[in-house]
Amino acid sequence: MPHPDADADAPAPTGASGMSPAELERRVSAALGGVTDPEIRRPLPELDMIESVTADESGRVRVVVRLTIVGCPASDRIERDVRTAAESVAGSGNADVELTVMTPAQRNALTERLRAGRPRGNPFGPGTLTRVIAITSGKGGVGKSTITANLAVALAARGLAVGLVDADVHGFSIPALLGLVDAEGTPAKPTRVDEMILPPVAHGVKTISIGMFIEPTEPGQRASSVAVAWRGPMLHRTLSQFLTDVYFGDLDVLLVDLPPGTGDIAISLGQLLPNAEVVVVTTPQPAAADVAERSGVVARQTGQRLIGVVENMAGLAGPDGTVLELFGSGGGAEVARRLSEGQDAPVPLLASVPLSVALREGGDAGDPVVHAAPDDPAARAIEQLAGELAARPRNLAGRRLDVSLR
Repeated sequence: MPHPDADADAPAPTGASGMSPAELERRVSAALGGVTDPEIRRPLPELDMIESVTADESGRVRVVVRLTIVGCPASDRIERDVRTAAESVAGSGNADVELTVMTPAQRNALTERLRAGRPRGNPFGPGTLTRVIAITSGKGGVGKSTITANLAVALAARGLAVGLVDADVHGFSIPALLGLVDAEGTPAKPTRVDEMILPPVAHGVKTISIGMFIEPTEPGQRASSVAVAWRGPMLHRTLSQFLTDVYFGDLDVLLVDLPPGTGDIAISLGQLLPNAEVVVVTTPQPAAADVAERSGVVARQTGQRLIGVVENMAGLAGPDGTVLELFGSGGGAEVARRLSEGQDAPVPLLASVPLSVALREGGDAGDPVVHAAPDDPAARAIEQLAGELAARPRNLAGRRLDVSLR
């Protein structure tokens, strides 16, 4: 006759996985720590998006996930990644995933957690440790946005956390250059969590553009063809909202693609991002030097620091070794020379990017050349530019650091 307490020391029943329900739940929960939200880029458990993990004695596990909003665009990927993580422990076919939606209180707690208790505001103003680099040009058509998009991807490929603001409101093109558009050319939509906007991500770059908020005004119209006709106050408000409401997280670098010329956005940048560094993009012909110089002068007048010039569309090397200088030569060096006059430190020519079919094709396809054809001469020049900027120390002079001594 068995002792009445014999069952007390008996091992817990195990399922097909060979683990007890409690052990299975613990291991699945640990595996879910490796699943990140594709928009917020942080683990689901850290965001309180895992509501529960339960296992039964047969070895089957059930995971309930809280999505941030109804119709979350990342829901399919989240469900797939959660299932994969759970089945890596419980075995193929032994995981059920249920998707629910956060309550308003849970969403509010999430946004507070993401802001780390900081009040709603521009996190890139005075005191920020994020390096803010604005890319400007004196006129349009010099490839400024192409350089910006490729530079962002090259920096992200080096392991840096990179954000990109498309501040060229009237001539937005960053979504298409990064492949953040559908077959009709309509840019991807950001996800809104209450007052917080989660930017789409491409090639590791968190990106925001006015093009992502535009809707067609007529049936059959392409959203990408809708014109934005705004004056100064609206432009300032748009840039301010991008910096305030978009959740970029902790960034190493924030790139800002400015519109060409010396208009309202350039002035707003000086007010909203007083610590920004500025790179001027020009072309090789000396006639372009005057216009490019003006954009650099305005940057100085609004308080930014010029860190260099990039010459785009430089000479194209032929198979026989000859160089076709379609747009002349020397323009970049001339802009750098002019902007260096009367300054304590010279403004260098950071890079000379040659004309490139692959660079153009990558822009048309939404696959930047630094990713699609890294051995192309233009890609190598932009990679060299990324290396130069990444290696430069941050200028912390005059910035207040939030450090306290106890």
